Amino acid sequence: MFLLSKLFWVFAQPLSIAFLLATLAAALAFVGWRRLSGLSACLAALVLFITLFTTTGVVALQVLEARFERQAKDLAEVSCMIILGGAFDNEINTARGGMELNQSADRFVEALRLARNYPEARILISGGDGSISGTFEGEAQTAERFFSAFGISPERLIKENTSRTTYENSLNTAELLKAQGLENCLLITSAFHMPRSVGLFAKAGITITPWPVDYRTSGVVGLGLDFTQPALNAQITTTAAREWMSLAAYYLTGRIGSFLPR
Repeated sequence: MFLLSKLFWVFAQPLSIAFLLATLAAALAFVGWRRLSGLSACLAALVLFITLFTTTGVVALQVLEARFERQAKDLAEVSCMIILGGAFDNEINTARGGMELNQSADRFVEALRLARNYPEARILISGGDGSISGTFEGEAQTAERFFSAFGISPERLIKENTSRTTYENSLNTAELLKAQGLENCLLITSAFHMPRSVGLFAKAGITITPWPVDYRTSGVVGLGLDFTQPALNAQITTTAAREWMSLAAYYLTGRIGSFLPR
């Protein structure tokens, strides 16, 4: 299932769909089916236009980011926090031995801030190597270097270094929390990723407090044209498409109880 989902996403993201439609248009033209070729080319152009030059992706991502409100202030007490992986560049860190962060870095920046504010809180890092090859260093392993560099004792860390997907995050974390006797932890992940994560953790019987970070949108953008940032629009649209597809897949397979968990 893991490999199948990875391969599916290679072809299901918007730019891949546009490429496949353009390729189909060329093939149809070659065999003389001009009408079908033209239709396929128009569909490819439409997908590209929506992806590059509209705010469709931003609006779709905003819906997910608004599902769980950002906490207005810190809690009086925090006993534990769960950080979902996806913030380190595993390939680079494996090769260079560093702790390079990607666009989801807020997950660990916020966790570091909370770790300093709540010195007794345990920190569970859930994330292994999610690549197809499975040859890279896992997130939890890199996280130990990260926290140690900022003076956080390794004894506070609980490392779950085998999960490759959010579904595996929830199952493996549930076992560790039970073994450690921990409950009512903060769940720290990207805001757009929080609905799916909350749904999975609820299904696994884990009570958490959502702690969304890493917002990618302002939350106030309306549907319209945007010719100023096509590369960013493509990136955001891809992120939104992947998350909405994942929600649909997890709901249809019974891994979450509702299509858009609250």
